[in-house]
Amino acid sequence: MANIEEKVEKLIKSKIENIGYELYDVEYAKEGKDYYLRIFIDKNGGIDLNDCEKVSNEINEILDQADYIKEQYYLEVSSPGIERVIRKDSQLEKNIGVQIQVRLFKKDDQGKKEYVGTLKSYNKDDITIELDSNEEIKLQRKNISQIKTVYKWN
Repeated sequence: MANIEEKVEKLIKSKIENIGYELYDVEYAKEGKDYYLRIFIDKNGGIDLNDCEKVSNEINEILDQADYIKEQYYLEVSSPGIERVIRKDSQLEKNIGVQIQVRLFKKDDQGKKEYVGTLKSYNKDDITIELDSNEEIKLQRKNISQIKTVYKWN
């Protein structure tokens, strides 16, 4: 499915940028019996329903013509939200110095399955976060199930 995501991203990225949006991510997933192609867009000031509709109308025909996806699927265009999932190096780069939540597939040597801290650095093998205790911890990327930003609610 990652191959479909990469193909779709290359196909629609410039079209989305040309109409004034950033393509944040593409996700192709099967949920139950249904397939979903999710396009996450962003812009300064945030995304509203009209933005999603505009992008959907712009890319729908392009996706149909390319015919990368053989199964019937639902197209969803939305904002990545306030707490954003981070899946790519470019997203990690933009979030250096930002508080993130890291979930692991299974408990680590300390018996923890989740960490919250400030993203300090990353490379192809691991990420480094600084915990509230000022301790830096390095987590192997192969053990990470999800990374997302943390929004501080007042």
